[in-house]
Amino acid sequence: MKRVVGILLISLAAAACSTTGTMTSGSAESMIAGWPATPQEVARKTMAKYGRPNETTPTMLVWHNNGPWKRTIIYRDEVQHDFPKPHTDLLEQFIDYQVPLGKYDDLARYDGSVIAERTKGEISARCDKEEMNFLALNLANDVATGRRTVDDARRFYAETAMAAMNGDMRPYTQRLQFEVQSMGTADADKPMMPK
Repeated sequence: MKRVVGILLISLAAAACSTTGTMTSGSAESMIAGWPATPQEVARKTMAKYGRPNETTPTMLVWHNNGPWKRTIIYRDEVQHDFPKPHTDLLEQFIDYQVPLGKYDDLARYDGSVIAERTKGEISARCDKEEMNFLALNLANDVATGRRTVDDARRFYAETAMAAMNGDMRPYTQRLQFEVQSMGTADADKPMMPK
């Protein structure tokens, strides 16, 4: 009897663990209740669009494979960013992307909140609105492919962001304007030492 009860308890614990990876909307709401106003607002908007997060911690909510994104993270702690105007970054969205080796410096000069990871083969944009992340990544692609210079991309970003603030949502703010690769973007590099 004790063995049956023990097995039943283990089974119930395993079932609970398999379902707690995804929080209910009520528990996600309670998680963000103590967050600052802007992260709370962005979290609620993101939950309304993409559903419950797949992972939660006291400082972030994480979605996997939501819409066009490989991953979306909302951070409780905001990062000050003054381009194109002062605001805080707290919404980071990732895609698979292989940046040409000679373009990393250009991307860093274009926008410090665009983060390219060569080994993982990912690029992300971190801002306060999904529309601005679309804009940032579309322009990052333009810079990486040589379609735009850094200065042109920065100017276009500022003009398009201003238009969006006035209700004019241009194509670069609506969706990714390029084909996203789903495989083969990682670069493990080459060994230079024997095993």
